Amino acid sequence: MLFIKNAKIVLETGILWDGVLAVEGDRIAAVGKASEIEIPKDAEVLDAQGLYVGPGFVDIHVHGGGGHFFYAEPEEAAEHFLRHGETSILATLYYDLPKKEFAEAIERVKEARNRGGAAQAIAGFYMEGPYMNPKYGACAEKNKWRGTIRKEDFQEIVDRAGTLARVWAVAPEREGLEPFLSYAKEINPGVVFSVGHSEASPEQVRSLKFYGLRLQTHCMDATGRVEKWAGTRGCGPDEACFLDSDMYAEIICDSQGIHVNPDMIRLILKVKGMEKVILITDSFVSEEPGPKELEYIQDLVFDANGGLNGSRLTLDVACRNLMTHTNCGIAQAFMMAAGNPARVIGMEHEIGTIAVGKRANLVLVDDMFHVKKVLVGGKVWQQEQRKKNV
Repeated sequence: MLFIKNAKIVLETGILWDGVLAVEGDRIAAVGKASEIEIPKDAEVLDAQGLYVGPGFVDIHVHGGGGHFFYAEPEEAAEHFLRHGETSILATLYYDLPKKEFAEAIERVKEARNRGGAAQAIAGFYMEGPYMNPKYGACAEKNKWRGTIRKEDFQEIVDRAGTLARVWAVAPEREGLEPFLSYAKEINPGVVFSVGHSEASPEQVRSLKFYGLRLQTHCMDATGRVEKWAGTRGCGPDEACFLDSDMYAEIICDSQGIHVNPDMIRLILKVKGMEKVILITDSFVSEEPGPKELEYIQDLVFDANGGLNGSRLTLDVACRNLMTHTNCGIAQAFMMAAGNPARVIGMEHEIGTIAVGKRANLVLVDDMFHVKKVLVGGKVWQQEQRKKNV
């Protein structure tokens, strides 16, 4: 049994300032004050030295990082994010992949997961497409799925992904979408649908609640509104998310508030509440230059048209940015980077918070969210390899 002592343990209910956490096998066996948990003299001990011990980050929307896409090099991409405390990841596949490459990418990621190693952090797929509105999003001209929605096109992809497809992002306004929704839910009854790259009205969004739509893909990014009256602002997916108390809002929280303006972040938190906001990286791999006025920003990625194309974020940095832009503290940042994302994909019984019986995926950070140690299944993640690659 491993004991972590001298820890500030981040719990759902607050912070345990002088805490001890015990790990047996790959599970959390005990959590309590130092005065409550006796550490045997011959026990294996990890001294946290006053660091915060929180749940491993859960990044549900991430395409790749460190020069590696998940669809092409899943192990290398996962290793990059594990070094930053992301112990659970949904590998995100995009609508720029045609059917054959989509299917091949799914199999490549599944094979990597079966081999273990860093790829064990991949908890499934976030399907950003294929059926979103081709008017919106990065590389929109590369959307391979603009045509009629037909079962012979999507069946193989849905079958191959199976229950690992934890999220399908869709545009509710796409014609002929419901057969796809029905089949995806038949293959995975627990699937979550997200409204993404869309100009759907709140009514159109609400019409898909029956299928399990309860998430918005990167709130305030790649959304539009159909104007009904000249000079007025229409209501679109962002407003639909604001109005629905069951829906979660994803936020890309970059250093300068380019994806989502800091005032807008504060508004989202005020309207949705911290319990319904999820930090994502939407990390992407691209070397395309951006606009001159944004060249100094290191955590943005651009497409060939100079438009935003995700980020170079990791969730430890996103947490720090959140604390910069808002009055959120460390416990709230962990909620939005671990607890809430685990909850929306139905994995809250295993990951996302620190509690007895849950998987011992843990991250040790200082008060600026610099990651000092990562534990996966109760074991310190390959420290020598991590130091070499940092």
